[in-house]
Amino acid sequence: MTASRLFELIIALLYLTGSVSYPLGLVLRRAFLKRIAAWTSAAAFGLHTVDLALRFQELGAANLQHGQFYMSLLAWFFVLIFFVLWWRLKHDFLSMITAPLALILFSSSLAVRTQVLAVPEHFSALWFSLHVGTIFVSLALIAMAFGAGVAYLHLERLIKTKAKLPGFSKELPSLETFDRANHWAVSIGFPLYSISVLAGFLWASFTWKKVISWDPKELITIVIWALFALLFHQRMVLGWRGRKPARTAIILFILCLVSLVGVNFLLPSHHSFRQ
Repeated sequence: MTASRLFELIIALLYLTGSVSYPLGLVLRRAFLKRIAAWTSAAAFGLHTVDLALRFQELGAANLQHGQFYMSLLAWFFVLIFFVLWWRLKHDFLSMITAPLALILFSSSLAVRTQVLAVPEHFSALWFSLHVGTIFVSLALIAMAFGAGVAYLHLERLIKTKAKLPGFSKELPSLETFDRANHWAVSIGFPLYSISVLAGFLWASFTWKKVISWDPKELITIVIWALFALLFHQRMVLGWRGRKPARTAIILFILCLVSLVGVNFLLPSHHSFRQ
């Protein structure tokens, strides 16, 4: 095993530890297990940052369109957004979804072997920062809204049916906290997603000389944007709160998974990660 592979294995094991120890801490109501999850996730994030920097140095700014780098970078953004929301919301409940997703994405990046498509040097910074950077932040926010939405619906059902809360549910924050997570994800995520879509169409006009080519990725992106726009409008203008935005965020995240997995790996597309 090479030193690089050993380094990557350590990162994956740290994410795995965070994925297992946090839910155990909730179920067993052991605070030290949740602290272990926080520290191992932080350690994994730090080492992951170093790994990305090394990959960036190896690939160079002109060769960033690489499936392996993308998947690893997306996992990194998920953890980054989790720590930001943890700081803002004063609760670590989103670790329930963050660590497992980071583990899956990072581990998947180790198995992805794709061709590198060089990005024109004069356009690479704009394309990467606007298109890729903003889409990854918005996807991470959608994932956080998904986790908060699932928890909101679960806790609301228990409260409305006056069911006895199981042990781990007593450790969850209030419905208001889950709704605030949704608010943060929508209010920041939708503008960033819109910037990414516009930058992507701009990139397409430079690369393929047309704004839209009816590529499967483009079509599902338009559908996701439309649903995200609806959620943003209803939430920010009409004051949607609670169950409706929670359910919409869940549907939105599922569509994003279809886009990420179904299109990037299974369908012929300009964005395909296949050989």
